[in-house]
This record gives sequence, C-alpha cells and structure tokens, in this order.
Amino acid sequence: MEANGLGLKGFPELKNDTFLRAAWGEETDYTPVWCMRQAGRYLPEFRETRAAQDFFSTCRSPEACCELTLQALGMEVTMVPGKGPSFPEPLREERDLERLRDPAVVASELGYVFQAITLTRQRLAGRVPLIGFAGAPWTLMAYMVEGGGSSTMAQAKRWLYQRPQASHQLLRILTDALIPYLVGQVVAGAQALQLFESHAGHLGPHLFNKFALPYIRDVAKRVKARLQESGLAPVPMIIFAKDGHFALEELAQAGYEVVGLDWTVAPKKARERVGKTVTLQGNLDPCALYASEEEIGQLVKQMLDDFGPQRYIANLGHGLYPDMDPEHVGAFVDAVHRHSRLLRQN
Repeated sequence: MEANGLGLKGFPELKNDTFLRAAWGEETDYTPVWCMRQAGRYLPEFRETRAAQDFFSTCRSPEACCELTLQALGMEVTMVPGKGPSFPEPLREERDLERLRDPAVVASELGYVFQAITLTRQRLAGRVPLIGFAGAPWTLMAYMVEGGGSSTMAQAKRWLYQRPQASHQLLRILTDALIPYLVGQVVAGAQALQLFESHAGHLGPHLFNKFALPYIRDVAKRVKARLQESGLAPVPMIIFAKDGHFALEELAQAGYEVVGLDWTVAPKKARERVGKTVTLQGNLDPCALYASEEEIGQLVKQMLDDFGPQRYIANLGHGLYPDMDPEHVGAFVDAVHRHSRLLRQN
C-alpha cells in the first residue's frame, strides 16, 4: 500500500472490509448488510432524471447486467418503462444462434461498463467494497428466448425439452461470454462478484441440475482460474438462485464463497443443509419494508437470531421495489448493525 493511501490501480484504500471478511468466512464485529436493486428502479432522484430519457444513455452501469451482456452478443434490447428489458427479435429457431456474435468480443463491447466500475470505485473512496454483477447462463437464455420477462418461461423451457443440444450450445456461448465480462469487472475495480440465477425456480431439480448448475459451476471455476492466470488477487463470489431452494446443497458446493437466499427459505434449515462451509446471504422479505420501522426492527432481530452471528451477510430476499421508502431501508440497515452487535455480546 502506498503512503498516499492508494492501492491497486490508484484506488483509494478500503476502510471497511467487513462485507469481504464475512464473504470469505472470517469473523466480523457486526453483520454487514447491503440491498439488491438497480438505482434506476428504486432511488427517486434517479427515476426523475431517467424518466424522459432513453435508459441506455443514462444507466450504462454495472447494474444493468443481463441486458448489457445480451446486447454485446448482438441481441437488440429495448427498455420498456415499468416492464424492464425487452428483446424485439427473440431466439425462436436453432438457426437464430448463428446471428449471435462471438463471445470473445463481449468484453471489448462493454468497455463503458468497465469504465463505470472504475469511476464508481474511485468515487466510493474506500467507504465500502464494490460488487460486480452478471446474470447466469440459464437466466440470460430465458430472456433471449422469451423476448423479456415471462410468468412461466414456457418458450425457454420448450427449448430445453425439444432442443437440448441447441440449448447446451447457447448456454456454452453465454458462459464463454460471462468469463471475460466478470474478470473484466474485477480488473476494473470490482471487489466481489454476484451471479444472479433469477429464473432458477422455473426449472425444478431435474432441469436445474442439467441446464443451470453445470454452467453456474463452470463460471466460478473459470473466473477463479482466469484471475489466477492474470496475477490478480481472488475475489469472493456470490451465487443467488431465486426460488432455487431445492438445490441449496448443490449451490453450496458449486465453488462460490456465498450463497444468497430468497425470503421463502427458513434460515435455520438453510444453515443445517449447507453447514458452515459457505457464507449465507439474505433473506428478509422485501415487502417487510412496507411495515413500520418498529416491526422492521423485530423482523431483523428474528432473522439475525436464526442465521447466527458469523458466516452471514444480511440482505433482502430479492430487490427493493420502486415505491419503497428510503427511510425504511435505512431502518433495516440500522437494525442489522445494532442487533448484530448485541448478538455478539451474548
């Protein structure tokens, strides 16, 4: 560390490494906490500035992970207000795979994302670590085939049953694209990485083990190997598979330091199932933030008691919703810090 407090690539020295230590399974004085959500979907000041402008001109940030990866592969993406990413020309036939770009070019297409990460890391001034993100291969595939969100993912699942070879081909392309994208985020300044498998719950154990889990494992293995080959320090990796409760044991052994849980999973049972080999993250129901600040405090106390003081990162069980009161988000964070310190005194 240089005398002026600047470290790697001139980044400010990290003053608060509690999140990183918890992710690595080290003891912490209190429970670290963060909340998932795109700023553009939640913070009022961001929503106002974005309202009349095209999404991609104002939010080319690491948070827009799924859309960006697919854009770089040559998929046209539009943002539909209130709905999210939409793909006017989804993948319908096997031959549609031919119009995808070589995954090797993805990182070069996303230079502005890496620049945004570096700028964010600089501006954080070492206050907290910076987390990089990407959508997992099955989740990306589902968007590409469905053309956006879907309540059933029936078109994407049809591919899995009717075109298993083409599905694996597409999932390999997406995995090949994700490796340089995630490694590039670390080079640019990300200090941890989270992989979202947002559509895990649509699969069930059989399809998940066949079409999602192998690629989730591959991403972790190859990112870690590439970082080592490049002479870069390892970063903790988080896997968050929403509604993937049926695969908790497999996810805990998939090569990630942290397993994120949604709010449908009982913390005590999750800990029994995965043991002490990984850090758990989660999992307050996001809608609990509609409750009074007093009740939020009670819910947080129960959650922390159930997870236990160590090998744990507090979070919501999914993202913040656009209409949530920032004061209540603050109450959630304060309650985690306050109760987790008390928990360690007992």
